[in-house]
Amino acid sequence: MDKTVFYMKRAIELAENARGKCSPNPYVGAVIVKDGVIIGEGFTQAYGSDHAEVQAVKNCKTVCAGAEMYVTLEPCAHYGKTPPCAKAIIESGISKVFYGISDPNLLVAGKGQQMLEAAGIEVEHGFCFDEISKQLEYYLTYITKKRPFVILKTAVSMDGRIAAQDGTSRWISCETSRQKTHELRQEADAVITGIGTVLKDNPLLNVRLENPYKQPVRVVLDSRLSIPLIAQIVGTAHAHPTIVFCNAKKSNLRKEKALAELGIEIIKIESPPAFLRLETVLDELYKRKISVVMVEAGSGVNTSFLKAGLVDKLYMFIAPKLLGGEHTAWQNIGIDTIDKALDLQDVKLTQIDTDILITAYPKSL
Repeated sequence: MDKTVFYMKRAIELAENARGKCSPNPYVGAVIVKDGVIIGEGFTQAYGSDHAEVQAVKNCKTVCAGAEMYVTLEPCAHYGKTPPCAKAIIESGISKVFYGISDPNLLVAGKGQQMLEAAGIEVEHGFCFDEISKQLEYYLTYITKKRPFVILKTAVSMDGRIAAQDGTSRWISCETSRQKTHELRQEADAVITGIGTVLKDNPLLNVRLENPYKQPVRVVLDSRLSIPLIAQIVGTAHAHPTIVFCNAKKSNLRKEKALAELGIEIIKIESPPAFLRLETVLDELYKRKISVVMVEAGSGVNTSFLKAGLVDKLYMFIAPKLLGGEHTAWQNIGIDTIDKALDLQDVKLTQIDTDILITAYPKSL
């Protein structure tokens, strides 16, 4: 294996330590090598703290002068919550930088490389492009599309049902799959559900793992602001940040006040009477620096996201059960003939105890 690829793959491994912990910053890994020996490693810390490059320099076992750095993403060149990483690299005495992919953020976008080269540092880039792009898919979508990356998670029986005919759905998936769901929630910045799911299942939608490192913001789509004050998601809002989106024309000032006193943030948006415009919902979340959301909802919300072309990645847990009936994962998504079926790509199947987890990326309708 080429030495550059070898060290870049190590940087990719390091970046995984920051997954879900530094949003909206990208999780990046950095390795510093001198005379063929790794002398420093780092990964992105919590938002507002050190980036990977700075951590790697701080963790060096010896002076960095004359060393090489391998980093998954182009070093930043602007002042944000922290000073530019390119500046820290220059001051460290590192003589050459290899980075995996360019940063599309217009505050960076080649400026990091220019700053390094202006200081006499040799720079090469374009390594492990596919692997790093997949690893940074949340960040790249957040930056280029100016909205959160949307994961849609659902659990179904083998015949595609999300509930039995009487509406009961606990539990379709096995305990191990439910554990995986909590891990995915922890990785997300927000979890989105619909009022139908709140009324039917009364979920908490929090992370119930031992010592979770993060709780996502809980988001309820509730056009008519009909969420009960006694719902679990309302009763725990002081402990877990919760947003309820409603239609500006359908809201109720008395209900708004009662919910606000219980810790709920109400966001009123202009939408058609029957539903909430999802693009506006995501735009409001984007403004709050939420870079990745997971949709855990019923067939109506699932279908709306899919038809709007707003699903970036699917997680579908399939349990070895047959339920029959009418409670399918999707409603009519506008496909009338088989030749117009929505294709999925980069499909991956994973055995999780008795269940099968399918991850895939839908093509646009």
